[in-house]
Amino acid sequence: MAEVGKATKPDGHDGGVEIDSVTGQPTTGHVWDGIRELNRPLPRWWLWTFYATIIFSLVYVVLYPAIPLLRGGTGGVLGYSTRADVEDQIDLARQAQAGRLDQIANLPLEEIKANADLDRFAVAGGRSAFLVNCIQCHGTGAAGSPGYANLNDDDWLWGGTLEDIYHSIAYGVRSDHPDTRYSEMPPFVDMLTRPQIVAVANYVLSLSGGDHDAGLAAEGKAIYDDPSNCVSCHGEGGVGDRTIGAPRLNDAIALKAGTLDEIVAQIESPKHGVMPAWAGRLSDTVIKELALYVHALGGGEATAE
Repeated sequence: MAEVGKATKPDGHDGGVEIDSVTGQPTTGHVWDGIRELNRPLPRWWLWTFYATIIFSLVYVVLYPAIPLLRGGTGGVLGYSTRADVEDQIDLARQAQAGRLDQIANLPLEEIKANADLDRFAVAGGRSAFLVNCIQCHGTGAAGSPGYANLNDDDWLWGGTLEDIYHSIAYGVRSDHPDTRYSEMPPFVDMLTRPQIVAVANYVLSLSGGDHDAGLAAEGKAIYDDPSNCVSCHGEGGVGDRTIGAPRLNDAIALKAGTLDEIVAQIESPKHGVMPAWAGRLSDTVIKELALYVHALGGGEATAE
């Protein structure tokens, strides 16, 4: 745009076309604060490029899937499908993996673990399966959250061997599978008085070195050690019992209760979570891969001899 003079040139119509005195270009007649817009046509190369894109788009619509319809869309005369390409690539990947997947399906977990190359392949597959099926509860890094187990540490409710982990994944905990793991802590609100429960909670805190009242903890130990109360499941000194899923109480790892108030609430009215059984939902091969992945996170244990 430029400031223009008053020179005009007849345009063959009514009136005249105003010409910019500096550039000699005609103006559009649009004026902003005394500045008039030059009427300069688009470059030919730009126009031809624009026309070429229109022609290209018309050819593309004819050859390839392009226009969505109420049901499906235009298929294009070439019949090309990116979905079919992806399916072909998946089939090729499955063919390439078939040998190793067959090995995982047929070999015991310990033999898979002993084969470094096969174990690496299985752990990678397990990680992919974990990110699809397990992170909703255990988190992307398997660190868990209140009420959901951290799978990176070596604190296991039901054991941390490959077979233990496989069993937990395949059959779940308190699930509808007939082979599910099952444990249930009874509510003690009707068995113990409130002061007794508070005393037991202080004793439980003392086992892991938490802040507690020493006098109440000594009183709570006597209640805890009564065979009809806590010791029958959690063991002397809170060592826990993996055979029945009773958690350790003598470490600082807490699944559902860590503070005094939380422990009191858990004793009075225990929370019981449910882990679904993945057998029947996932193939046995995928469950093995998941077991190997979880075992490799850091807390996996060797099979007891």
